[in-house]
Amino acid sequence: MDLHAAQLAHTSGGASLNEARRVMDVLSKRARAVVVGREDVIELVLIALLSDGHVLLEDYPGSGKTTLARALGDSLRVDAVHAHIAGFRRIQFTPDLLPSDVTGTSVFEMDKNRFQFRPGPIFAHIVLADEINRTSPKVQAAMLEAMAEKQVTVDNDTHHLDQLFFVIATQNPLDVMGTYPLPTPQLDRFLFKIEMKHIERQAEVDLLAQYPTPSLSMSEGMAKVSRDELLSARAAVREGVYIAPAIRESLVDLARALRSDERILQGASTRSLVLMMPALQARALLHGRDYVLPEDVSALSPHVFGHRLECAPGVIDKAELIRTAIAPVMEKLSKLSLSR
Repeated sequence: MDLHAAQLAHTSGGASLNEARRVMDVLSKRARAVVVGREDVIELVLIALLSDGHVLLEDYPGSGKTTLARALGDSLRVDAVHAHIAGFRRIQFTPDLLPSDVTGTSVFEMDKNRFQFRPGPIFAHIVLADEINRTSPKVQAAMLEAMAEKQVTVDNDTHHLDQLFFVIATQNPLDVMGTYPLPTPQLDRFLFKIEMKHIERQAEVDLLAQYPTPSLSMSEGMAKVSRDELLSARAAVREGVYIAPAIRESLVDLARALRSDERILQGASTRSLVLMMPALQARALLHGRDYVLPEDVSALSPHVFGHRLECAPGVIDKAELIRTAIAPVMEKLSKLSLSR
């Protein structure tokens, strides 16, 4: 069965996918009401949130990253069972930060005559790791465990994070003094690396027109979603959005094409392919489909592979390199999807 026939034969997850679309529509409307001129970034962040990935934003100061992360945190409706977990926390990374400042620490309580664990700011649904490359490798390693396994280890005891745990990390592309570049294993934990540019002129005009109303107030009164609704949306997308065998095979061929390109010293990892599968499903859902198309692969490839590649000297534009390297595979996949 070719890709086109597979699309026609597939039936959607019905009510569960419709509910997932409603949840993402709520999050999208709230984010777009607060953050102006960042539609492409908002879509990628929502894809990462829906596919249980993490995002690294390479941005300039004052570009709206904190506002976007807080808008997502404010979009979560607090329920009694999980009221002890904050919707949003911001961690400002500095060179003198300690792992315990992020994960939490054990404190001796005199009245109980025992040590009690006090959770750090990482115990939240959405965490903004601001300027993550300004902290020491030891703190970065603590973040690595949290992002990879949704748990932290303090005094040889393991403490589990919530299943909704989602990290938006940032780094300034112009900062080089006093920074600790993220090692390859840490970069590989991020689903996307998104390079944020300055917004368009009209978008800045529209943003200033909102003054003196605070940006976060723009979403007041709008609907929210619960933690359980978002987790159910994740499950529905994984189970209900179809990925044809030809798409899966093309992902392997894309990775092999990147690894064999003489301009690339280190290619895409197998982990990146595994992480890309739910991301493709999430993008398909956001675009009103219950099946993945080649355009999803083409749109997400630069963001999934770019930060995982180590290129030969002289390569400036990684996105263009990726597009040219995978062009033959994408052409073959597109022809297959159009066949009858």
